[in-house]
Amino acid sequence: MKLKGRFIGFLLFYNCWWALQAQVVYETAPPEFIKSIVFKSYDQPHQFPVVGPNTPFYLTFDDLTSTATDYYYRISYYNFDWTPSTLFKNEYMAGMDNLRIENFRSSFNTLQPYTHYRLELPNDDTRFLLSGNYMLSIYDSADQLVFSRRFVINSSEAVVAAGVFRARDLAYYQTHQSIQFSVQPTREPFRNPEALVKVVVLQNGQWDRAVTGLKPQYNNGQVLEYRYDEAARYEGGNEFLFFDTKDIRVSSPNVSYVRLGDRYQSFLYTDAIRNTYPYTYGPDINGDFQIRTLQGTQDDAVEADYSWVHFSLSAPYALEQGTVHVIGKFNNYEPSPENQMRYNASLDGYEVALLLKQGFYNYRYVIQTENQILHHAISGNHAATENQYMVLVYYRNFGSLHDTLVGVGVASSFEILN
Repeated sequence: MKLKGRFIGFLLFYNCWWALQAQVVYETAPPEFIKSIVFKSYDQPHQFPVVGPNTPFYLTFDDLTSTATDYYYRISYYNFDWTPSTLFKNEYMAGMDNLRIENFRSSFNTLQPYTHYRLELPNDDTRFLLSGNYMLSIYDSADQLVFSRRFVINSSEAVVAAGVFRARDLAYYQTHQSIQFSVQPTREPFRNPEALVKVVVLQNGQWDRAVTGLKPQYNNGQVLEYRYDEAARYEGGNEFLFFDTKDIRVSSPNVSYVRLGDRYQSFLYTDAIRNTYPYTYGPDINGDFQIRTLQGTQDDAVEADYSWVHFSLSAPYALEQGTVHVIGKFNNYEPSPENQMRYNASLDGYEVALLLKQGFYNYRYVIQTENQILHHAISGNHAATENQYMVLVYYRNFGSLHDTLVGVGVASSFEILN
């Protein structure tokens, strides 16, 4: 009886321990001295690596302390919902991690000194054995987590055909977009797809707004059909705003003027609150950014300088919903004290200055309340807005302990369907 009681106690302890371990893991934001994090594959324009098992991709970032700090990388594996996997490291990775990033260079001929780091994956020391969800984490020499980024490996065992449709509900017809898609395995049909197939839908690569929990509505034995309207419905939003500082010394179409002090100061034209404006198409890169410079030999990695970019938003009074922030892929769409705007009553508007590396940037203004981020309260919301959608399809076969990413579908609302 004592042995049985101890065993039951162990089970209760293990269940409680695993419940604590099985929390959803999110990306860690970097400190202010880490800038310009670029994480992408060579054959995709967006900065979220979706790669095959042996497809190369890379991470770059700048350390503005300008000292050659030692940084180390670690790889971890997750379930489809970003809860920790029970697999051991040698089950999903060959070689080793927790290795020093050895490729780094100092900036050249810039007012802002920095050290530029570059990591290529997979490499001679680190290779991946499974498809699915991974997290790349960067640590310093004191073993403190500096930042982390998600990436996924696709086994391409299914064809995912996706399309963007206007909402069928007339109340959302002018403002929302619905994602419909089908999944067809390239080998044998999925077994018990209602329970074992999981899908995740992303708009412009933003994980904080992922749609999950969709079940196939139709299954003819070969193809799974997902024809949801409300459950897979997104706000269309508005096109991102942009600026270009590739030539840091002069103004450009969206840079009003430039001033030189201890750093360059790039003042953007004042933006307006667009939530009452009609939709106007403007090409963008869906929130992304690209580092580039016209100075020197145009070695963007170490010759691109940093400037204080001054944002301003016209508002006759301070908005009461919450705090106003400038976000884009350059700060991973995360509102923070650094990108929070301050209301200046003398200028009838909000303003903030961010230290950014030369390049082409997309951005938008959002409102952060106590409970949520209002992504389109300032920019407006239109069904005609061009957005990029990605459908990730995971499958856990019987007896397996991990979620395989079997297919990825991509669709653009530029070709929206009625």
